[in-house]
Amino acid sequence: MIDIEKDVFAYLLAGGKGERLYPLTKERAKPAVPFGGKFRIIDFTLSNCVNSGIRRIAVATQYKSASLRRHLALAWNFLNVRFNEYVVDVPPQQIFGERWYLGTADAVYQNLYFVEQEKPKLVIILSGDHVYKMDYKDMIYTHLKNDADITIATIVIDKERAGAFGIMETTQEGRIINFKEKPKDPPTLKDDPTKCLASMGVYLFKPNVLIELLTHDAEISTSSHDFGKDVIPYAIHHGYKVFSHQFRNKDGSYGYFQDVGTIDAYYCANMDLLSPHPKIDVFDRSWPIYTHSRQYPPCKITEGELDGTLIESKVENSIIGEGSIISGATIRNSVIFYDVKVKAGSIIEDSIIFGEVKIGRNVKIKRAIIDKHVEIPDGVEIGYNPEIDKKYFYVTTSNIIVLERGYKFPRKLMEEQYGKSQ
Repeated sequence: MIDIEKDVFAYLLAGGKGERLYPLTKERAKPAVPFGGKFRIIDFTLSNCVNSGIRRIAVATQYKSASLRRHLALAWNFLNVRFNEYVVDVPPQQIFGERWYLGTADAVYQNLYFVEQEKPKLVIILSGDHVYKMDYKDMIYTHLKNDADITIATIVIDKERAGAFGIMETTQEGRIINFKEKPKDPPTLKDDPTKCLASMGVYLFKPNVLIELLTHDAEISTSSHDFGKDVIPYAIHHGYKVFSHQFRNKDGSYGYFQDVGTIDAYYCANMDLLSPHPKIDVFDRSWPIYTHSRQYPPCKITEGELDGTLIESKVENSIIGEGSIISGATIRNSVIFYDVKVKAGSIIEDSIIFGEVKIGRNVKIKRAIIDKHVEIPDGVEIGYNPEIDKKYFYVTTSNIIVLERGYKFPRKLMEEQYGKSQ
């Protein structure tokens, strides 16, 4: 039998650059990107751990980690260290020379001393840049039932998306017999040629197997030291018992799993929270998403003065964070984080506004993401003039506009678009 709190140790990989999420990752790691009006992306995986009973977690940090490490210190300090519960961040240890982590497998290899020190019966490897709610106990039971060396959490996806995932073939019993990382010609499900079985990047190992495989991988100079590209295929082809655990909800339906690795995917995942029945319910108190709670007052939605006239605020189908003040503005289908100030006459639609943003009077924003510490002058329009948007802002292929953290509106833009200087 397994006592999950005592016998399972988690490595959470949070060192990715997040280049496809630029400019949101210009000054922060991908797992530290804000999400859903209150959270950081990493909070979902960490909450999965805590809600599943896993209370010993090492977070491997690397690129632009200051924001992430600060968040871990503020939000994840509530575990009881007296009972050996903790979330600890582990930057590259440089045990084998002055180098950073070379890949996901190397990040764990450089920190194998946790396994030697804690002596867990199982080790789970996780990623800090996915949005999902999963009870890892179900995966652990699958692992034990199969007496597996490795168990991989999997989802069923459309064949067209296979190029972004590790894709596998299994026997009828669920044993994985083939694994290809981001294949161009992916193997499909036997009963549905339009679907593939994809890895979630969640791996459960017997500790001795993990040590054995990572030690071997570290000795191969041509390896990229990646679980999906190197370690898992090697294990399958050398006789290790590797099984799939399909991620499903309690009712048997497929679980929601979102890699928010691009601006467009990130935007859509946030917008989904506004639907009457979102794919991931952050309001579900039976599976709370833990995070840092700031000492702000409640949000305030009030009248605002414009040209001597009081204008009522209108908020439709939106999330408004704590400490935000909406004064005579209209907010539709938008996610507003904490301490955002919006003045009278402004209209925000289909947008995501990060914390500590100030929006002036008569501003119009549509299909945009505004990062922290941006002050938007009176009368600015974002999302209404494609030519100017592409000239001065970052715009995705689906025309989502992004203003980076602390963006300053250049005088030339103000004169060109609005015929005035600021």
